[in-house]
Amino acid sequence: MARSFLETEVSDLCVGKPPLTSLPVTATVADAVSALKKSGDINVSIWSCNHSDCNENDVVTCRSVGKICMVDVIGFISKQENITRPFEALETTSVLDILPKQLGQIKHLESNSSLLEAIDCILEGAQNLVIPVQTTTRSNQRKKLVNPSTLITNTTLHNGKQFCWLTREDIIRFILNSVNVFSPIPTFTIESLNIINTNILIAYYDDLAYSVLPLITQSHLKQTSIAVVNKDNTLIGEISPFALSCCDETITAAIITLSAGELMAYLDYSGPHEDLVKLVKMRLKERNLTAMLELMDDDNKSLSSCSSSSSSDDEFGVGKNGGMGRSYPGRRSEAIVCNPWNTLMAVMVQMIAHRVSYAWVVKEDYGLVGIITFTEILRQFRSVVGSWSKSEEENTKIQ
Repeated sequence: MARSFLETEVSDLCVGKPPLTSLPVTATVADAVSALKKSGDINVSIWSCNHSDCNENDVVTCRSVGKICMVDVIGFISKQENITRPFEALETTSVLDILPKQLGQIKHLESNSSLLEAIDCILEGAQNLVIPVQTTTRSNQRKKLVNPSTLITNTTLHNGKQFCWLTREDIIRFILNSVNVFSPIPTFTIESLNIINTNILIAYYDDLAYSVLPLITQSHLKQTSIAVVNKDNTLIGEISPFALSCCDETITAAIITLSAGELMAYLDYSGPHEDLVKLVKMRLKERNLTAMLELMDDDNKSLSSCSSSSSSDDEFGVGKNGGMGRSYPGRRSEAIVCNPWNTLMAVMVQMIAHRVSYAWVVKEDYGLVGIITFTEILRQFRSVVGSWSKSEEENTKIQ
């Protein structure tokens, strides 16, 4: 069983995965917003290619240089210089200007790369692995990469290939299906395994949401979340970058006008309550942020028109209040929690079931202890795999 696990290739984890949505480096932030809404994806991959300048026999190097999600857009619009001119900022700014400056965030691997290599890349800091999943003809590729209007849906073709994302969740799911290989580790408590991370990001309920924006950026880069607590360190909820990435750009208006606690309520799975929407608009008027008001109203209209032409309102998360963005399983302000005495297996199942990459560790009274993430879990299993490899080397020497 251990040998079978070590011989697993990343292509084995990519079966049935949809091709990633991509944009060229020449795209604007407005193009990225449009691509996110139309595709329903959390991330859009940004690619550096020069198809338009190459001849038929030229070899074109296509590489993903990063990814953008709605959290990056929100951070961009929330800048002081853009709050008063959101439309202009979106239309005139290149995606490269808001691309997270994090080395190694994206890593390309061949489809025959080992699962162990993929785990090592993630533990070194990669958030998404780009894996080729399909081959097509070069002429078809060149035909589909003609103008920017088609790039939003068709640039999954690069050098005659399609690509997909491979994430920490995909690997954890695979490990969960092969968990007996790692026995008895999964039956140990997370406390005994010493994988609870106490270095966490915290905001207080009454803090201004705008003041928490730097923490949102940090948690987005670390793929964790922000714990919202009372003064006695009791966990109330969270502000999750994943929840924000499931919204649209109008959530910026809530961030710059509400408290951390109010923002949690605004991010509720069923959408913001009408009273909160009115509160946001009232505070925007008080601050004379008319462009932000127009952004909310404009987005309500565009989302409503999309809703009427689609099979389900849930595709874009349009509700009676409007302006609440796209809807995904897992969009919530309610935090997923576990206890130090829970087993690793139980915590993994809980995280996978709720489609989250972390769980808050709390005491019985909800006093915050720390956080456990897929990264800590992968590091634990990687150490076990390392011991397998060492044992195999020793057996080979003996023979």
